Amino acid sequence: MFLPKYPDSLTPPPAHTHTPTEPTPARRSLPSVSIDQKTVAALVVGGVVLTALLAAVAVTAISVAVAAVVLRSMLRDHRR
Repeated sequence: MFLPKYPDSLTPPPAHTHTPTEPTPARRSLPSVSIDQKTVAALVVGGVVLTALLAAVAVTAISVAVAAVVLRSMLRDHRR
């Protein structure tokens, strides 16, 4: 009853056929990049620094949340 009705032909015939007039140009290759030990060391140091900063932000957020919970409980006990 609620099943969709599909058309008899699954793929309609194309309305327009495209024929290229000129061949596609060949792609140029990318220039080679040389990676030395200094580049690798700089990337590793940068990754370590960014990871340390992210960990510091996470620890700070957790400590602020814990402090907020403690202050809230202290204020609630003080009002009673």
